[in-house]
Amino acid sequence: MRLFLLRNIIQGRSSKRQTIAVSAVALQDHIIHSHQLQDLSLADPFKSRTRNTKNIYKPLNKEMVRPVVDTGLRKKSTHHKNKEDAEKEYVLDPSPPQLTLAQKLGLVEPPSLPLTAEEWVKIKQRSIQHGDSVQPCAICREEFALQPQVLLSCSHVFHKACLKAFEKFTGKKSCPMCRKEQYQTRVIHDGARLFKIKCAIRIQASWRGYIVRKWYKNLRKTVPPKDSKLRKQFFEKKVQQISNRLLSSYNINLDEFFSEIDSSIAASRDVFQQLEGKEILISETDWEKIQMQAFRQEIFDCPICIMPLSPTVHPARLFSDNSNQFSQQTVLLSCSHLFHHTCLRAFEEFSLGERCICPLCRSCYQKKILRC
Repeated sequence: MRLFLLRNIIQGRSSKRQTIAVSAVALQDHIIHSHQLQDLSLADPFKSRTRNTKNIYKPLNKEMVRPVVDTGLRKKSTHHKNKEDAEKEYVLDPSPPQLTLAQKLGLVEPPSLPLTAEEWVKIKQRSIQHGDSVQPCAICREEFALQPQVLLSCSHVFHKACLKAFEKFTGKKSCPMCRKEQYQTRVIHDGARLFKIKCAIRIQASWRGYIVRKWYKNLRKTVPPKDSKLRKQFFEKKVQQISNRLLSSYNINLDEFFSEIDSSIAASRDVFQQLEGKEILISETDWEKIQMQAFRQEIFDCPICIMPLSPTVHPARLFSDNSNQFSQQTVLLSCSHLFHHTCLRAFEEFSLGERCICPLCRSCYQKKILRC
């Protein structure tokens, strides 16, 4: 009996030692797995893979390479798919890893099961009530805008890049706000949707402001204000605008204006010449009036030869010293100009026109010889 009891005691001690060793190995294995950072939600799985450098410098066979013609049809289909995928929400955590020996033995709590769609809906409603998507990111303190954002299982929202940098810096999954560990992440687009709505509201507000300002400017231009000073300024501007329009409608070309005046004068001169060409007979009383008008002009010399006229024209010169020089006859024209008869005849012979024109006023005339 004693031998049997001793054997049982020795076997019990050895089994306890074995269980302690197994638990120690299991815990060590669990710690090693936890420190490998394979359970991070935003860890890049491609960085841990080793690159295959065997076929990098392998020469290509040109006969096996075929040209590909890009028609653009595939791009359109992928573009629509990218648009659909851009607004799709999905869980970012990888599939749960296999249980370690420590977790199987119950030494360490196993990881929580993935959340269902209903649980994610409740978490999202909780974050919407808190207004996490409206407020800026708690890590970088900037708006979410169109940048990708993630929702944690603790209902906190962060930038995807900010949470990735935070996990890489800390080396474990711990929420920056509530310090909850082993959370699950889900990509959402609430911040981008709210940002688009905000941009649309800003565009609409700017457009409405432009329309209202345009309407107000037209109202100020058409309706006079009630204030006396502003009303006076309003009508002054209106009068100035009207005067500017009138000035802009006028032709300021002086050369054309003077040419028109010359043409009108020439036309009127032709009309007068035609009327004078009818040779209307002048009565004796009219000749007397014309002669009196010539006396008032006090012309003592002939405009052609610049010599004194006869004393019959100016009786005041009868008793002058040069009275013996008046031997030529004087002619009175219908335009009240006086000339020597010989000088006017020479001028008429010298002129090339069909009609006789006065050497001074260039008008057609009738003449009368003044006798001594």
